[in-house]
Amino acid sequence: MGRAEEWWRSAVFYQVYPWSFQDSDGDGVGDLAGILRRLDHLDDGTERSLGVDAIWLSPFYRSPMVDFGYDVADHREVDPRFGTLQDFDALVDGCHARGIRVVIDFVPNHTSDRHPWFLESRSQRSSAKRDWYVWADPAPDGGPPNGWLSEFPLGGEPTPAWTFDPGSGQYYLHSFLPQQPDLNWLNPAVREAMEDVLRFWLERGVDGFRMDAVHRIGHDPHLRDNVEGEPRRDQDLELAHEVLRGFRRVLDAYGAMSVGEVYLLDPERMIRYYGDGSDELHLAFNFWFLRQPWSARAFRESAERFESLLPAGAWPDYTLSNHDHSRAISRYDERGLGPARARVAAMMLLTLRGTPFLYYGEEIGMPDVPVPRERWLDPVGRDACRSPMRWEPGPRGGFTTGEPWLPIGDAPGVDVRSQDGDPASMLALYRRLLWFRRRSRALRSGGIAFLDAEQDVFAFERRAQDERLLVVLNFSEHPARASLRGLPPEGGLEVSTDPGRAAGAVSLRPLDLEGLEGAIVRLPVRVGGAQAQGPDGT
Repeated sequence: MGRAEEWWRSAVFYQVYPWSFQDSDGDGVGDLAGILRRLDHLDDGTERSLGVDAIWLSPFYRSPMVDFGYDVADHREVDPRFGTLQDFDALVDGCHARGIRVVIDFVPNHTSDRHPWFLESRSQRSSAKRDWYVWADPAPDGGPPNGWLSEFPLGGEPTPAWTFDPGSGQYYLHSFLPQQPDLNWLNPAVREAMEDVLRFWLERGVDGFRMDAVHRIGHDPHLRDNVEGEPRRDQDLELAHEVLRGFRRVLDAYGAMSVGEVYLLDPERMIRYYGDGSDELHLAFNFWFLRQPWSARAFRESAERFESLLPAGAWPDYTLSNHDHSRAISRYDERGLGPARARVAAMMLLTLRGTPFLYYGEEIGMPDVPVPRERWLDPVGRDACRSPMRWEPGPRGGFTTGEPWLPIGDAPGVDVRSQDGDPASMLALYRRLLWFRRRSRALRSGGIAFLDAEQDVFAFERRAQDERLLVVLNFSEHPARASLRGLPPEGGLEVSTDPGRAAGAVSLRPLDLEGLEGAIVRLPVRVGGAQAQGPDGT
């Protein structure tokens, strides 16, 4: 694929959780028609919208919803809760008409236990699809074949990754819930079937896939136990890379992209899922960045390490919230500082070199909405970060005319209508940052140079041949004087997270920042001077 086609490098992605974005029929659950209705919020071609470039749709496939769509029962059908295939086609057309690309979730590690493939596999040991899943005889004591554990500890306790099937007298493997049996990727027929699933959606116009839990693809064929201090035998095996190379060949034939959920907190292991930069994933989420404490030093070291490990030609990406993690505004809310810190985080996310992924509601500062344990719907308690989008004030938030499937919360002013037109709002900041980024070659594709700064300040330059920007982020709630070497005496302030600070000339010797203020400053372009290099040579 040529570099000109790699639109995802300069794009901003916006994750839509279909359950919670917009309900169109009053049943309290979001749906595809509701998403179509709200596309102008994402990009209507003007600066009254966010101006995002792509959406990532979390699962909408037919499913029993034990894991809210990550237990797929039919890879080629829309679950009736969300609409029909025709609704999906209309949504893709609506997005493309606005210049918004569409990326959808793809779940390769497992299916639902109600998927026709598993029902056939389970029917008898001689089934033609028996080997499409991982079956094994009991251990001599009648227990599971080995000590592998599920990623989902139910009730807070370690849970075996095996469930006994009385009908056939064997156990089946499930890396997650018992209702999510693992596919056997050692079987070429599984690979062929799942690559055909990719083609089905690519033919319907999707532009790429977020690939779920790709590090879990594959297992030790001998089912040997994990040994402390040695590589795990139930994940992160060479087979996963072989499978991803097959996916990549399919995607390249359509000019499509992939971003992988590789939940490995060792950056050197995660980075292997890029392959050589051209043969496995296009992007991989770096979850160690999301898990950093609120510290300029921590985020700088995380970003620098990511940059240093990337294969030649590969591209970084950043996110701070998603459907599996507490929202950043709540995670960093010590002493009530979450909203101010979230403004700094927004600027950081949208100015680092790489592809940003935003989570619905971040643009209005939506916090987690706690759900008492006795009312959890999610089996492992992720409901709080999945609350419905707030479009307007009121108990239903403009999300539905019925009873919302999860509590909406009542944070005053945290809704689109209240913030629309308010220049001091979180929404106004996101719009300004996104549209500034869209017009900036340095932010979309330029190089980066990290700068040494005192106090709790994260500073870096973004550079292209015709543009030079300084980004300075004060992570402290106290004012800071950023003394940065090698800068001209002054620059032009373009964007501040402080809505009361006007654009214009600012001194850079030093640059004074208020507590929890971030600033983008335009610098004179050097003629004949050294420039930070990006993969495009800028």
